[in-house]
Amino acid sequence: MDAKALKERFNPEGSLLRRQQERMTEMLLVFDNICRRHDISYWLCSGTLLGCIRHGGYIPWDDDLDVEMMRSDYERLMHILPRELPEKYRLQNHDTDPGYFFCFAKLRDTHSLLEETNRYDRMFKYRGIFIDIFPYEHITPPLHWLSCRTFGRVYKAMNNPTLTDEQAMKRVNRIYDVNHHLIFPILRLLSKLWPSKLLRYSPGIPYPNATYHDEIFPLKQAKFEGHDMPIPYDTDSYLKRKFGNYMQLPDLDNIHPHSDHLEIYD
Repeated sequence: MDAKALKERFNPEGSLLRRQQERMTEMLLVFDNICRRHDISYWLCSGTLLGCIRHGGYIPWDDDLDVEMMRSDYERLMHILPRELPEKYRLQNHDTDPGYFFCFAKLRDTHSLLEETNRYDRMFKYRGIFIDIFPYEHITPPLHWLSCRTFGRVYKAMNNPTLTDEQAMKRVNRIYDVNHHLIFPILRLLSKLWPSKLLRYSPGIPYPNATYHDEIFPLKQAKFEGHDMPIPYDTDSYLKRKFGNYMQLPDLDNIHPHSDHLEIYD
C-alpha cells in the first residue's frame, strides 16, 4: 500500500489521529528547542524512529511519540523542563504528579484529554497527549530483569480488583519509595562493580530496549514531519534489533491503539 493510501486509511488531514500527531509534533519542537539550548542530547526511538525512517514522519496509525537520552542528561532535564515549558505543557514524573508511578517521564499537553486502554492513568493528575522520555544507562541484563520484577508489584496492585483506587495508590507509593530509595540505588551500585557495555533502560522500566554507545553516537539528523530531528548513528542496527525487517508493513487489520478516548481542545 502506498503512502497516500495509508494516509487516507489511517490519518487523513483533519482526522482526530492526525490532529493528535500534529499536537505531538508541536510538543516535540518545544522539547527539541529546550534540549538544544541546554546542550542535552536525545534521539527519536522505537516506533517514532521507525516512522521517521520508513514514512518520513509518524507511522500513519501511530498515536504516541517516544524519545530516549542518557540518564545524566535525563536528570538534568527533569530540573530544566518545569522552569522552561510553556504554560500549556507539563512535565510528568512522580515529583510533579504523585499519582504517576512509571520510572520514565512524560511531557504532557494540558489542552487535551487522553485515556489509555490499560487504565493505569486513572489516578494521574495530567492525562493529555504526551511524549514519552526514556533514560538509558549501563546496567547488566540480570540486574535490569530484577528491577523489573520489583516494579512488577506496581502492576499487581493496580490490577487488584479487591483494592479501591485509593488503597491501590497507597500501596503503589510504598513500592515506589522502596524501589527508588533502596533497591534501585543498590542495583546501580552493583552495575558499577560489574560494568556492562550494554545500555538498557533505567531500573524499573519494563521494556527490553538495549543498545550500545557506538550505535547511538554520534547522533545524526533525519527529517521527521518536515523537521530535522536527532536519530541514532547506526539506525539500521537499532531498528533491526527491535523490529526485525522494519521496512515491511505489519498486518494492517491488526492495529491496536494506545488510547481508548481522546479529546483535543482549541
